[in-house]
Amino acid sequence: APILFCDLCELKLLMVKTAKPSIRLYQPGTFLGYRRNRISQKVTSALVEIEGVNSRKEASWYLGKRVVYLYSANSSKANRPFRTILGKVQALHGNSGVVRCKFAKNMPARAMGARVRVMLYPNRSDV
Repeated sequence: APILFCDLCELKLLMVKTAKPSIRLYQPGTFLGYRRNRISQKVTSALVEIEGVNSRKEASWYLGKRVVYLYSANSSKANRPFRTILGKVQALHGNSGVVRCKFAKNMPARAMGARVRVMLYPNRSDV
């Protein structure tokens, strides 16, 4: 029997109802720049602002969490168009929820203002 328009509508409704919600395992953040003072800057330490984090207390939960900077490169390695630089949240910076991160390779200057992913692992259950 041919599928009628009404049957297609019911099928779409069924598909929408049974779709699983996507689970995000990271919190978005922004690479602000490097830790610096009036005279010099420390390029080994990057400042990251985590979305939705506005206080020192909220930011302390992210200590030890992994940070990923995802970028596209001109040439692909192993058929992957994206490359990553991995880092870790090291310390708090100020009172407004900014954190200091140390990356495996120093963040490139062109990444200032770019998005990073603050992963929700490793879990520190003692905090």
